[in-house]
Amino acid sequence: MDQELVEENQKLKAERETQRREDQLRDSLSELQKLKEETANYAKEAERWKVERNTLQNHSEQLEKHLQVAKQEVQGPKCGRDMVVQAMRGQLKKKEKQVDKLLDSAVAERFCRLAERVDSLRGLRERNPGNTDSDSLTESINIVINNSISAPVAMEKLESAWRDYSLAQEKLKACQMKEQLGDLIDNRNKVRGVLTATVESFLQEAECLPVRQRMDKLEEVSSSLTAVFGPASMEGDVGEQAFEQYSQWRTQRTQLTSSVRDGTDKALQALCTWSENVGKFFCLSANTVVGVNDIVDGVNELLKQAENNVAKELDSPLSVGEQNNHETKAVSNAFHKVMQHIQSEQSLLRDIMEKYLLNTKFKGEMLQWQNASPTPDSLFSVKKRIRSLRAQLRWRQVEEASLEEAEDFDLTEILKKKEEIAETRNTLFHEIGQERKEYMKLSALAEGCCPELPLLYPEADIHSHMSSGGLVVKSLDRDMFDAEPMKELSGRRPLVCTEFQGQRVILKGYTVNEEAEARVLERTTQFHRTRTQRESQTDTGILPLLALFFGKSDPLAYVMVPYFPNGSLWNVQTAKPLTASETVKVMRGVARGLQALHAAGVTHASLNPNNVFVLHRHQGMVGDYDFIKTPVQRAVDSGMVAGSISLVAPELRQTQGTPPTPACDMYSYGCLLFWLHAPGFNGDLDSGSRLALDISGVKLEDKLQALLSKLLVCVGRLTAAETLVDDYFLSDQ
Repeated sequence: MDQELVEENQKLKAERETQRREDQLRDSLSELQKLKEETANYAKEAERWKVERNTLQNHSEQLEKHLQVAKQEVQGPKCGRDMVVQAMRGQLKKKEKQVDKLLDSAVAERFCRLAERVDSLRGLRERNPGNTDSDSLTESINIVINNSISAPVAMEKLESAWRDYSLAQEKLKACQMKEQLGDLIDNRNKVRGVLTATVESFLQEAECLPVRQRMDKLEEVSSSLTAVFGPASMEGDVGEQAFEQYSQWRTQRTQLTSSVRDGTDKALQALCTWSENVGKFFCLSANTVVGVNDIVDGVNELLKQAENNVAKELDSPLSVGEQNNHETKAVSNAFHKVMQHIQSEQSLLRDIMEKYLLNTKFKGEMLQWQNASPTPDSLFSVKKRIRSLRAQLRWRQVEEASLEEAEDFDLTEILKKKEEIAETRNTLFHEIGQERKEYMKLSALAEGCCPELPLLYPEADIHSHMSSGGLVVKSLDRDMFDAEPMKELSGRRPLVCTEFQGQRVILKGYTVNEEAEARVLERTTQFHRTRTQRESQTDTGILPLLALFFGKSDPLAYVMVPYFPNGSLWNVQTAKPLTASETVKVMRGVARGLQALHAAGVTHASLNPNNVFVLHRHQGMVGDYDFIKTPVQRAVDSGMVAGSISLVAPELRQTQGTPPTPACDMYSYGCLLFWLHAPGFNGDLDSGSRLALDISGVKLEDKLQALLSKLLVCVGRLTAAETLVDDYFLSDQ
């Protein structure tokens, strides 16, 4: 209650303060209006006093005449007449002094008022010395129109040459018979020769154009105009006459402005000349030709003319920036037209820059292969070294086994042999890394300038590397690794932990036949490509697949992934549960991973605490799923639980065999998010037929509650992209 009284008191004080300020403002406005009225009255009074002074002067002259007549006619005593005359003269002088005082005050007031208006006009001209909004628009139009860059002459020919070249390359890619390659390669080389010459011409032209400087200038002009006129709407066309109409309006406005200012300058100059004459006349120490008439005649007219011209300029719509509808439309149309020109030229310049970079790269490739076509010789050399190292490794492993089984057990010799094996293994893995680099180079060539490579050199097996996105490594074999079985995690499939190229990894084994091998290859490649397509992002939210290879001595497919000790979400929560802020960061990463998978058309269907990984307690990622199982099989797996919470979406439980969708992943995601905040939740499904998780009895933070209410529903769940922009995640950034 006390708090409410304090708040009410503060509110009343604020209202009284506001009322007091409003009263002060009204009083100030009223006082200002009174001053204006008094000024106008003073001017009227001064005019009245001037008329009265003239009347008094006339009256004085008449009195003088009457006095002269009175001297002759009146026969009274001389002293009486003198007293009367003296009294009348005294009254006359007193009246004249009063009139002079009033006239002096009126003249001072008039000059003061004129001086104030001249000072206001001086400030207006200083603030606006001709650089108006229309001036900046005129300057921008001149810059955009007169200094524009046109497309290079070779650019049109370049487009045609690239089309012909691309068509020839597509024919090579589509070729399935080696016998047809010769003619296709000859045709491609002929077309490529034309393209190379055209590229050279284009590059020479483009290098002579100040594209970067022009881009910077256009950006500067665009920013300047936007700051003055606001953002431009590019919808519709304002017409080709926009600049002409603006130019006509601009010319008329300039002439009118010049006329008004010239009139003011002439009137004030005339007043200055009069002032100089006054100074010359009243200077007694110097001879002057200025007469009384020069400083008396026309002074009122000069003052009046100056007042009128100054007032006219101050009140002119050109000075206060007012425009009629026609003028506003002319300026607006010109602004939008010049912005359209800017965007059009910027688009052209970006196109020139992109083509310059593309064709410079093409020229470099052509220079590299102008004397010799690319071959996989380097790859073959690496493969030869790999075969040799594999043989050495196997032989040394046999030697080590023999030493360990010998009766005279020599530990020193065994340790030495182990070191040789480790060194050979590391060298072998290094060469396998080099092999992958060579495959990447050849794949880039096959996808670019040399699509004939896979067909010309089938023994290099470039197609396998390209079709798997570089995931398949045929040179690897299980026997190469010094692996440790992970018995605690090998209930579903054999897992071993080992080291590869300086990194701890896990090899997941899948028992496969010929059909299953094709499925594993397809699904791993799809998962792998989803992540590699987003590798430019710092946090893709997807566990990387490092390699895929098939056993040469066993019917197993091995998927290599990074090893994160105790990094699963289940292990992290068991050891040290995530805090609220850590949960937000981790689950944001998981949502990003789901967003990437769903955008690629992949439904994970296996999102559970053992399949979500946490790095450094702030980065979350989605793990790989069982590549043998179908999405339907993964979605109803017994591992789809978190504590006592089922992670299977209601629609999958209602109808057995229903294919899971991205929405099912988001239901599992919502359950995981809830489980992280309520790990001891013992509730179950609600009593209705919807089979959705009932969390109404759990106290949660408002934003989390709002998000879960949009995820743990039967229909209309948020997508991963929508989840990422929910207030629950945005408030933590």
